[in-house]
Amino acid sequence: MTEHVKERVVSLPSCVEIPTDGIDVWEIDARQLKIENRIASGSYADLYRGTYCSQEVAIKVLKPEQITREMLREFSQEVYIMRFVGVLSVFDSGICASSEFMARGSIYDYLHKQRGVFKLPSLLKVALDVSKGMNYLHQNNIIHRDLKTANLLMDENQVVKVADFGVARVQSQSGVMTAETGTYRWMAPEVIEHKPYDHKADVFSFGISLWELLTGELPYGLLTPLQAAVAVVQKSLRPTIPKHTHPRLRELLERCWLQDPSQRPNFSEIIDILKQIAKE
Repeated sequence: MTEHVKERVVSLPSCVEIPTDGIDVWEIDARQLKIENRIASGSYADLYRGTYCSQEVAIKVLKPEQITREMLREFSQEVYIMRFVGVLSVFDSGICASSEFMARGSIYDYLHKQRGVFKLPSLLKVALDVSKGMNYLHQNNIIHRDLKTANLLMDENQVVKVADFGVARVQSQSGVMTAETGTYRWMAPEVIEHKPYDHKADVFSFGISLWELLTGELPYGLLTPLQAAVAVVQKSLRPTIPKHTHPRLRELLERCWLQDPSQRPNFSEIIDILKQIAKE
């Protein structure tokens, strides 16, 4: 950053300090960042399309009037985890994070708003993209905790990347975590029940998302999110797999959403299975 920009940087409270390995790769030159049109708005942040050094980027800007200490903690955690795909800048006009712009939006919107369809080869490619991204996170001891199609973004070449690390966490040394985080329709039963959980909770959510890719339907679409959560825990409810689904894909789905987390596959195994199906 230039001296002029540094003078405008806000001193953040200790709760918002970004963990660092000594190399602040997340800082950017604000002079090179151009914010253009707003493309989405949430309860605590707006999302804009823009450019950074002539590269298209998506820019998340926190709403100053909505900022709380807990929100800043989540934002700092998100920045720490997304450093390999994003950058951060802090100004008196607000706090923003910039990452690669994914032109085709979320898989959720593609399926449910645009009524898009994935045939098996495309479905397997998307599933592989997601699995590779999740495998990378898990290898780095990071649990996403909110894996769902709304957080899977697609670029103009149909490359899909995992996004939104606002509730992701570095896994504790004990290997388990607690507290309910995520979205009920995609949430693992152990998370719904506030039980200790690990990275296998992400595998469950992946299985639900994979079913969604396969069918184009909303998981448990006839139930409210809360009704779905209760049924998943108390009745072991799972989505109905279409009759003519590839047998290896059916088996993978059923393994991903097993009630016992230890019996679910790791993403490294999921990658191998998807590659094998693609070759058949």
